[in-house]
Amino acid sequence: MTVAEEGEVEARTVAFDLADEVPPLVAVRRWAGEALSDLGDDDVTDCVLVVTELVTNAYDHGAAPRRVALHRDRDPCRIRVEVHDGSRGRVRVGRSRLGGHRGRGMVIVSQIAAEWGVRQQGTGKTVWAEIVCQETDRTR
Repeated sequence: MTVAEEGEVEARTVAFDLADEVPPLVAVRRWAGEALSDLGDDDVTDCVLVVTELVTNAYDHGAAPRRVALHRDRDPCRIRVEVHDGSRGRVRVGRSRLGGHRGRGMVIVSQIAAEWGVRQQGTGKTVWAEIVCQETDRTR
């Protein structure tokens, strides 16, 4: 796993290249939490949950290579979570080929995110979700 950072004070992107084998999700959550540590607790929790769901889907339904990136705009405060994987398979909301007790990840993402979507690319797809920060949390 490697981490990259680019950008200016007003906009920033951090990325995390994911291993071929499933990484401990606690490491991915910790990375996202640290990257967004200056946000309010509710915003960090929302973003970490979206990252967790999208990364889990990339391993359950996607293929290598996988990468997660956080794009942040500060004014207004918006976080765009992007998870790329090497599969061009469709994203299905509320349905999973892994069993009846699965398939809620994108339902959760759609409830938290202001908007989300899928961008098909020659090397696979990128599933993205955009979270608008709560103004009351921006006191740190």
